[in-house]
Amino acid sequence: MKETKFNFKYISAISLVSALGGLLFGYDWVVIGGAKPFYELFFDIASNPQFQGWAMSSALVGCIIGVVISGMLSDKYGRKKLLILAAALFLSSAIGTGYSSNFTIFIMYRIIGGVGIGLASNLSPVYIAEIAPYHLRGRFVAINQLTIVIGILLAQIINWMIAEPVSATATSSEILNSWNGQIGWRFMFWAEAIPASLFFLLMWFVPDSPRWMVAQDNSKKAFSVLQRIGGENYASTVVFAIQESINKTTSKISSRELLKKPLFQLIILGIVLAVFQQWCGINIIFLYAQEIFASAGYSVSETMFNVVVTGSVNLVFTILAMALVDKVGRKALLKFGSIGLAIVYTVIGFLYKMEVQGLFLLILILVAIGIYAMSLAPVVWVVLSEMFPNKHRGTAMAIATFALWTSNILLVYFFPIINSSISISGSFWLFAVICLLGFVFVHYKINETKGKSLEEIEDQL
Repeated sequence: MKETKFNFKYISAISLVSALGGLLFGYDWVVIGGAKPFYELFFDIASNPQFQGWAMSSALVGCIIGVVISGMLSDKYGRKKLLILAAALFLSSAIGTGYSSNFTIFIMYRIIGGVGIGLASNLSPVYIAEIAPYHLRGRFVAINQLTIVIGILLAQIINWMIAEPVSATATSSEILNSWNGQIGWRFMFWAEAIPASLFFLLMWFVPDSPRWMVAQDNSKKAFSVLQRIGGENYASTVVFAIQESINKTTSKISSRELLKKPLFQLIILGIVLAVFQQWCGINIIFLYAQEIFASAGYSVSETMFNVVVTGSVNLVFTILAMALVDKVGRKALLKFGSIGLAIVYTVIGFLYKMEVQGLFLLILILVAIGIYAMSLAPVVWVVLSEMFPNKHRGTAMAIATFALWTSNILLVYFFPIINSSISISGSFWLFAVICLLGFVFVHYKINETKGKSLEEIEDQL
């Protein structure tokens, strides 16, 4: 198989188009953090912790809905159609959120965008995994994580460029009646309409997943796509292997079938891995950057610049992960990320405890982001997209992604409460313990999937 001459331009093109879902996922997820100091004043919720938490977590409720939709429909209607739906939802959310005149409308459009995130986060990596050659699958699936990171950085840069400098002595009333408080935060959301429109248009030109087409008894079309990817011999081999794996399962997917021991155990492993990625703590740095950097002694304007720096580090180390995932392997990177974050969080917790502020603390936060970006961030998505059987991949992946977003909602909503109860130092120590437990889980429960076809992984597991 390795001697096959693959059409890398074609594989890269359709992977990049699908991965635009990841870019919009990243942008939509993070843009609210930059707009937070301004829309809270506009909607008069700056002193209401419940409404603040609801504004930040409402999109995640949409994510749950999107994941449920993808789980119910992706194995029936395919990855492509639902990714087109996700693009339409992103576009609607970008425009509607920016035009919101009251908090209820704002929340409604944030939930709509969240449905798009749920669809894209589940289906973009699955689609790429199902079209990529096995020995390069990790690198191609990591493209989705790369675009997520680019989306995060893009949101951070656009937020920083749109927002006018805020004086450290500015009052809430002055910020509310400024460009930032009235118009600027709207443009932060509107900017998402450009990549959302591009995603919507380009998705019409990519093919359906070959593995999904075989499952739908459309081997002829699947053969045509695979032939374009790697030639006639490659297409014949892959179509045969897919048919063999599908024939080993029953003809109909049922909830009872998902509870059978081998598949159920895989789903449990996927759920734990997904929850661990969210509860490792790094998302708090992105979503609550204002509070994290304020505790380190930075002003609002300085925080927005620091957030751009964190996004840049995130991007650089994600690119490094793409180079390593098919060489070093999935398990080694997951173990490195787990123990690395546990150590760094422990030190950060002590620095907050001793009230150390400034550059050294910022450097350690950047180290944590770099470790996460080259390990847990991309590799968890790679493993999840690989570990489930062909016939059940859409449904099983949706269950794991459902767990991922549910755990994200709980973390985002309850972090302010946890932080006020055990302080910022205690929060980082808590995340350090979670990462240490994650290391033990990965060491004993996760198998290496590097260099295996999806069908070989299915036989092994």
